[in-house]
Parts: sequence; structure tokens; C-alpha cells
Amino acid sequence: MQGLLSVLGLLGWILACAGAPAPAARVLPGLDVLIEDSLGLVQGRRVGLVSNQGSVDAQGRHAVERLRAAQVNLVALFSPEHGFRGTAAPGEVVLSTRDSATGLPIYSLYGRTSSPTDTMLAGIDVMLVDLPDVGARYFTYLATTIEVLRAAGRRGIPVLVLDRPDPIGGAVQGNVLDTAYRSFVGALAIPMRHGMTLGELSRLARHDLSISVQLTVIPVRGWHRSEALDEAGLPFVWPSPNLHSLESLFHYPGLCLFEGTDLSVGRGSDAPFEQVGAPWLDTAAVLGRLKEADLEGVEFRSVSFTPRAPGDAKYADTALVGIRLRVTDRDEYDPTRTAVVLLSIIKRLHPGRFHWLPQFDRLAGGPLLRTALDRGEDPQAIVAGWEPALEQFKARRRSVLLY
Repeated sequence: MQGLLSVLGLLGWILACAGAPAPAARVLPGLDVLIEDSLGLVQGRRVGLVSNQGSVDAQGRHAVERLRAAQVNLVALFSPEHGFRGTAAPGEVVLSTRDSATGLPIYSLYGRTSSPTDTMLAGIDVMLVDLPDVGARYFTYLATTIEVLRAAGRRGIPVLVLDRPDPIGGAVQGNVLDTAYRSFVGALAIPMRHGMTLGELSRLARHDLSISVQLTVIPVRGWHRSEALDEAGLPFVWPSPNLHSLESLFHYPGLCLFEGTDLSVGRGSDAPFEQVGAPWLDTAAVLGRLKEADLEGVEFRSVSFTPRAPGDAKYADTALVGIRLRVTDRDEYDPTRTAVVLLSIIKRLHPGRFHWLPQFDRLAGGPLLRTALDRGEDPQAIVAGWEPALEQFKARRRSVLLY
């Protein structure tokens, strides 16, 4: 499938160079569907748009350009973590500003406030949300969307979520968050890899959090839940500064847990969230244990890297040794299982060097994973213990699924 998509991409490039129109996209994001089929929902209304650099149509054109070309009356822009251009570091406070191209205000929802204020929403008739999710619980764009739903609901402003595919497909893996540990990196009781779109998650949030808001999801057309972004033929745009590739998105539901340890996840390197490392890591011993674990769909190799301006205060300008991961079979690969096994191995091999950081429990959805690893429990048994909650989650989400 991926080889066929590469051929189709090359064909589109050849046709473009020859002046011929590119083939019509089979899968259309909600942005395209809104403009083609549902403009009546926004015509004649003052519109606010929550977006960033990943808010593009099937041809890679940005939502602001497409909506303005369709005569939609955009009056304000809103941005999530990393800002409207997607260049701010993780956790960096982003200030509100003005878009130099359009003159529109860009209100930051990751700065002095995480929720649109009454001043920001003044004069807006409808809110659009068009953000690229990554298929993992930790990503903050869902929390931002929830804040928009709440704020708009309080003012009686309808919200349209312009849906996008889950870029890593529909697999459901990992533990389910304990709601006592809900946070901006864990806004709902969902698994580490949830297998849902942002539109579906918005519907789930409205139900689970009892948000009173008029919500409409403009669905993706032509997408099947089993398809990753490249299989759907849609462009990949970095969703954040340290997710550089679709490969990194497949590892992120697992390797993000290492953010809660004293190992680097490769921020500031050429392959963030595709590798982990530390100055003291015994890679030969780790690789030997990983071979014994016989994890499916992924291969490992030793690597060296030096984080430059990593943004997480881990080993800046320090030569690290580490483990690089590469997906060999997407259907077989479970990044959450892999991460738990890798955590267990490194902790056992380096009991005096490995340490948890305070944010681990927030990322892990509670303390149970950390305490199980501290007790030395078998990582495969830990993962197997997640199955009942995963089955309950699948049943709970059924009524909000769209694809």
C-alpha cells in the first residue's frame, strides 16, 4: 500500500509539472468537506478558527487560505500549544499576537489562559476547530478543544470540528487513564493510543464531561479507520516541533512515557520520539534483553545522538548513547507494550541511575504503572492486565464513533 501511494505521489508531481491537474484526493479532511458541501453552516456568520500549521486541506493548502477564498468571514484565530505557526517549544508560554498576512488577531490558548475568554469570543457567531491530533492521549490539542467547547457552550456559540483521520490508524492500546489524574496531557478516560479522531473525541468529551454545547463534527470523507495518514494519501505536516515524521507518531503513544524519566526521548536530535538515550545507558545489555522479549512489529539498534536545545532540560549538548526504534509491521506493533518492556529493562539494568520524574504519573494516567514497575512485576503481565479496561472503553466509545 505504501509503495502504491509513493507512485501516486510521484504521478501527481509529474502531472503538476506538465500543467495537468493532480488526481482528485480519495480522502478529504473535514475542511474540504465543509467548503464543498456545508458552507451554509458558516456563510453570513462571524467565524473564529482554532488552528495551526497542520490545518491543511487534501492538497496542503491552509485552512485560513481556503476559508477566506470561500468568502467565509473569519474574524479571529486561536492557537493551541506550540502556537499558530507550530514553532514554540513544548510547554512554552505562547502570547497572543496578530497575523501579519490577514491582520486577524491570533489568540493564544496556551499562554495566559487555556480557555477562550469572553473578550476573545465577543462578536463571534460560530467556532471552527481544525487541529491535527496524533492518536495519543498525551497530546494537548484535545484538552484545548475541550476548553473551546466549554467556553463556546457558556456563550451559546455553536462549535464545528473539522475532522481529520487518526494519523496512526484505529488500533487501541495502552492503559486507560484514571479520571483522578485528569490533566492537560490526559483530559479524558481514554487509552494511551485511543484509535479515534478529534471529532469523535470531542463527542466523547461532551458526553463524559457533561458539556452543554451545540457540537457538529464535519466528518472526513472516504477514510477507513484502519488507514494511517499516508495510506489515506493526505499530506503530513509536523503537528509539533518534535514530531518530525509519521514514524515518530507511531512510537509516540509509548515513548512519550520516557518524558517522565531521566532519559532523553531525542528532543533536539534528528529523530525525536524515535529513540531514547542517556550518557550511562548500556545499550548492548538493553538490546540483548529486548531480543529476549521478542516484541513484534519493531526492530531496535544502538545509536548515538546529541540533543541541541532540547527544550526539556535533558542533556543539552551532551553526547548520549541510546536505542533507536523502527516500525517493521504497523499492524503488529504495540508502542505501549514496547515502552513498558523497555522501561522495565532499563530500570532493572540501571537501578542506581534510572529515576522517575514527577510528571510520569500524569502521563501514565495514574501511579499504577510506576508502582508495578517498582515492584519488579513482569511487563508483559502489566500490559495484559489492561485488557478489561480497554474492552470497557471500546464499548463506552461506540456511540460516538463516526467511521
